[in-house]
Amino acid sequence: MNTMREDELLYVIPAGKYGKEGILSLLAQYPEIKYVSLVGIDMAGNDTDERIPMEIFFKDYNDFFSGDAVQTDGSSVVLTNIATLNNARIDMIADPDVNWVVDYNYDNLDPQTGKPTGTLRIPAFLIHNNEMVDSRSILKRSIRYVEKEIARLLQEHRVPGMEYLADDPVDELVFTTATELEFWVKTPSQEIDSRVLSVSQRMQEQYWQRTHGAVRTAMEESIELLQKLGLKPEMGHKEVGGVKPRIDDNGRLVNILEQLEIDWKYSANPLQTADNELEARILIREVFRKYGLEVTFKAKPISGVAGSGKHTHVGLGAKLKSGKFVNLFSPQVLTEDFLSVIGYGALMGMLKNYEAMNPFISATTDALNRLKPGFEAPVCVVTSLGRAPDFPSRNRSILIGLIRDLKNPLATRFELRSPNPYTNTYTCLALSYLAALDGIRYALESGKTGAELLAELSKEPGEPADYLETERAYRSEEDVFVKFTAAERDHHFGKPPATVWENISLLRQNTEKQKCLAAGEAFSLRLMDSFLAGVINRWKLELYNRIINEGLKKIRSYRELPAADILDEERWQAIQAERLYLAKDSAERMCLFTRIRQALNAEDYDTASALQVEMQQRLIELENRYVEYKDNIF
Repeated sequence: MNTMREDELLYVIPAGKYGKEGILSLLAQYPEIKYVSLVGIDMAGNDTDERIPMEIFFKDYNDFFSGDAVQTDGSSVVLTNIATLNNARIDMIADPDVNWVVDYNYDNLDPQTGKPTGTLRIPAFLIHNNEMVDSRSILKRSIRYVEKEIARLLQEHRVPGMEYLADDPVDELVFTTATELEFWVKTPSQEIDSRVLSVSQRMQEQYWQRTHGAVRTAMEESIELLQKLGLKPEMGHKEVGGVKPRIDDNGRLVNILEQLEIDWKYSANPLQTADNELEARILIREVFRKYGLEVTFKAKPISGVAGSGKHTHVGLGAKLKSGKFVNLFSPQVLTEDFLSVIGYGALMGMLKNYEAMNPFISATTDALNRLKPGFEAPVCVVTSLGRAPDFPSRNRSILIGLIRDLKNPLATRFELRSPNPYTNTYTCLALSYLAALDGIRYALESGKTGAELLAELSKEPGEPADYLETERAYRSEEDVFVKFTAAERDHHFGKPPATVWENISLLRQNTEKQKCLAAGEAFSLRLMDSFLAGVINRWKLELYNRIINEGLKKIRSYRELPAADILDEERWQAIQAERLYLAKDSAERMCLFTRIRQALNAEDYDTASALQVEMQQRLIELENRYVEYKDNIF
């Protein structure tokens, strides 16, 4: 009988707690930890995973921090146009400045200890030709650059409303960040009826409801394991999507289909924030799988119902020479102003430069499918501050929300609502702070007061401004989906991209914004171009081989049914005509699917993108037509 207790396992080695001898001595006490894995993050956000025997780590410990211990083939990771076939070597360097966690395989018990076999996962950097080229290094360089630039700005400029910094200057900047993780969980064989899900969502039957059975057990176990990994979980709950499961003859819950969210405490190290989220996704998927449940982190796994977001929180604090800690986004008097001068500048920078950020945040068709009106997902580049400083509010229809607590000035931060669970958090945080820096630079160099910056942020479209664009508006306290028509939203806040190619095209129309974010070389234009080249490649491959094939499979599932009257026959003829237009070539013309593939083969991405939009609209309309047709036949 196995009497092993969970507290007998080692789950995390905290950053900075042990030196070399301390780490090796600690690991020697846990012989069930048999492997080491260096976790590098490529441009697509994929993590490397390998099994290096622990005795090699003991023998060559120093080499793991110099790049001499582990190499990989660059063709196996997404470093497009960097690691080429004729120059593919990638060295991996372990990062000693973040937590290391242990990943246990509960299906492989160590015969000596009876404990599950463990792998020590050590976050790492990827090196090509002596240059760090991975997502982790981009974030690390970006934070260092932003920290250096803000420190310089604070030395050179007086900050209105923060005159106390003259007598008690900043000693260290603190970048507080956090993510919230939403995901869907289901019985693997569960069939999905989006209409039933949609009705349940509109009736608000699922949000914050009680969890049951295996879902409850898996969520509780996930929270407990996150605690052991040092993430300090704060909440797990049901989200808006899902339907009630059934109970089978054995009293078990079946036909599970639910949306959940799990949150954990922020980190003062953005690299740790991103590392934590990666490990959380791995852990959650494994725990739910143990209970026979399938987890998906896709942004829009089910058409017509709520997708999954990963709201990303961005804050900025400072330790002063006196030892006092202040939130640099908070005004001196919380009831008299929304933000400090630095806070206004940061928010304006993120809004102005968002077209240069978006392709790195919403980098897939799946991501953009989530960003549609009607599902509390952001569409417009717009913020909300609240009706008045003494009345904080939450407007869920906007891109960047201001989070405030009148009793706690340290809580002031921004919530970026566009990321999804597969957004590369490393590059998202890097660009968020680089964009914020651009606005902070303007705010401090202009010498404007908070009131003047608020007036510019609140301007109407067409109203000239010194920093923000004349034709745009950037703030709304209304529900932008109710207050404005689609045409008005596009006019006020800019037209949102419908495809991955449109998203990248918007960036290319805003090259000055891209250059602005790349100015410090923390996230260089070369690395940005590599990231975007990978995005385009994956968009082409997915559209050509998956999206079209999934559409074809659905079209083929639509069958003519025995007609009861002429109306049924007319409806089927209309459906059949649409099926042929979408999917069947003839001597007279090529179908829509073929034309998309032809455009992709010719690298005519403007045409392929436009046809993709048409295809998506027609597939939705065809599905609705078929449901109407089928439901009318007895």
